[in-house]
Amino acid sequence: MELLYRIPAVFIGFSFHEFAHGLAAYYMGDNTAKDNGRLTIDPAAHIDPIGLLMLIIFRFGWAKPVPINPANFKNRKRGIIIVSIAGPIINFILATLALFIYGFINSRFNIQNEIFDKIIINIYFINIGLGVFNLIPIPPLDGSKILAGLLPERIEYKFYKYEQYSYIVLLILIFTRFIDYILSPMFFYAQKIIYSVVILFL
Repeated sequence: MELLYRIPAVFIGFSFHEFAHGLAAYYMGDNTAKDNGRLTIDPAAHIDPIGLLMLIIFRFGWAKPVPINPANFKNRKRGIIIVSIAGPIINFILATLALFIYGFINSRFNIQNEIFDKIIINIYFINIGLGVFNLIPIPPLDGSKILAGLLPERIEYKFYKYEQYSYIVLLILIFTRFIDYILSPMFFYAQKIIYSVVILFL
């Protein structure tokens, strides 16, 4: 049952994350995501079956990356940064909405339903997790593209040149669980900010 409660959260988190990338790219002048049918929140367009299974069971997974062509951006570097940060931002917005809905319903109406509570809490936690994980500046994560967009072109070239080796670094961090030392403080502060925002409205 706990696995089933995670499925709606994973569908929502992945679909909106990839849709946000595609939408940002579209507004930056690139139609690649739209032309490939990825400018949608339909999970079927974004979910990678193996990545979905990995996230549900091991809490580490992936979706099908939205195709973009930075050459179409009006400003390449600015476009890369905006498109890359759009995914994590939408995850944080979804987490904020989930916490607000949970707090509003439980505090104002005193309505408690175990299934609803577990689904909404999973939406909250999984979206924070997706947001902070993707901000880590290691390829292929969004954080690496944000960092690359801020670097001078000469250094950016070298950064992408060694990108293939970064996958190995990321896998080592995940399987040795050393990545927890990176994610834990990020997760803590993201929760603190989201909680503060929700409290303002409640």
